[in-house]
Amino acid sequence: MKYFSTRGGDEELSFEQTVLTGLAPNGGLYIPASIPSLPQNWKSEWAAYTFQELSLAVLSLYISPSEISQEELKELVDKSYKTFRHPDVTPLKTINEQLYILELFHGPTFAFKDVALQLLGNLFEFFLLRRNRKKQPGEVRERLTVVGATSGDTGSAAIYGLRNKADVSIFILHPKGRVSPIQEAQMTTVTDPNVYNVAVKGTFDDCQDIVKALFNDREFNATHSLGAVNSINWARILAQTVYYFLAYFHAQRSIPPGSSLQFVVPTGNFGDVLAGYYARKMGLPMTQLAIATNSNDILARFWRSGRYEKIDADAPPSDGRAPSGVTETLSPAMDILVSSNFERLLWYLADEASGSKDRSTSCATVDKWMSKLKNDGKVEVLIAVLELARRDFVAEKITDDQTVDTIRSFYAGSPSYIADPHTAVGLAASKIIAAHNSPGTIQVVLATAHPAKFSEAVTRALSDEPDFDFERQVLPEEFVGLLDKEKRVIDVEAAEVTLVKAVIEERSNR
Repeated sequence: MKYFSTRGGDEELSFEQTVLTGLAPNGGLYIPASIPSLPQNWKSEWAAYTFQELSLAVLSLYISPSEISQEELKELVDKSYKTFRHPDVTPLKTINEQLYILELFHGPTFAFKDVALQLLGNLFEFFLLRRNRKKQPGEVRERLTVVGATSGDTGSAAIYGLRNKADVSIFILHPKGRVSPIQEAQMTTVTDPNVYNVAVKGTFDDCQDIVKALFNDREFNATHSLGAVNSINWARILAQTVYYFLAYFHAQRSIPPGSSLQFVVPTGNFGDVLAGYYARKMGLPMTQLAIATNSNDILARFWRSGRYEKIDADAPPSDGRAPSGVTETLSPAMDILVSSNFERLLWYLADEASGSKDRSTSCATVDKWMSKLKNDGKVEVLIAVLELARRDFVAEKITDDQTVDTIRSFYAGSPSYIADPHTAVGLAASKIIAAHNSPGTIQVVLATAHPAKFSEAVTRALSDEPDFDFERQVLPEEFVGLLDKEKRVIDVEAAEVTLVKAVIEERSNR
């Protein structure tokens, strides 16, 4: 299996090269040269597989055994998921006969991103150790400087996946004051010598733009051997496809024959729902994927109008948006202006709409679209492209008031369930979307984070409930005293690439 950039070029990379490179030099994202089909008897052969066994089966379709042997891949998978607190890794919880919740937060940092970043950290270490074993005595070891941006959960998950990894330094940029206190503490209390937290005065999109600029600076990239942990890294998308398969098999044990599954995904950067799209393209049975956004609704607006634009041209001037276009919400991990992974979907939409067998046509289209987005802040696709997008997805925007109401209603339900605000966005959207579904559609909402990570939103919603006790019902023992631990963070007083470069140059070779 080879991988190429969504924006074109003749270069084709191996899986190892794709993982270590992250972002393509031309600014594009790597995608597989083809999407493999599932084995003929997968429904029967995989039905009783554990999460780890499913990971091995799915990943093997994209990774040549000449790159990573089956034995080595199994060791990587087992090592990556032994730290998860639930035996199913991502368990499926029943709410009622029409609604299930797929809990993705049982990893070390209590967020869905652990699923991919535990594996990615081990892949980085595996490839570097293998390369360095081939070095002659006295040769300089290969090192990787991992740079990422976070709106909350990516940072801590990446840090926990890479802390103390051999030959790796990690720099995580987060928008200062715009992540929850627990999320900030999870990052900044990790004081391993290879971990650097960078607090940037700006938004998540500012941080994400800086990271992309660093990767696009060929000289800087080559000097520091940059590696990506954001979901621009293909390995993250691949790892996340696995829990769609696990949910499918576990749901089949209880749903009526002939039912169809609809996955409802709260998303900001489009990586989590894109993983479901790949699973669907591989052949996993499901209806349209449902996208749930908060007030930062660039995705919901695209499905409504076919315009992918940073600022909503139709919004009234008093809608509360900051000058940057980003609205601060109770679900901060989704406070994103531009969804990076959407470019991968755009490539497939452009490719199918063109009908061309020459992928360079689709790459040229995506390159033109992304250039227009960068220069004009918006791009509008043809109706044929929009119709293809609507065939595979639906999208809904959820407000903070709806989020709070949803947390409250699910707590009062039977069974009682305490949802974090991002999961609540998905649950609120599922109710709206369900009204338009065909009979027999069963919804699976992806729960992306533990509610303790967002105490403000959960407490705001449930403070009037007489029996609610945050510390007793929500707070894990791992979080007790976390806010009081020693912290280490580097402040950057403006969202400027040169300032972040200076931080990396000063510390990356320590």
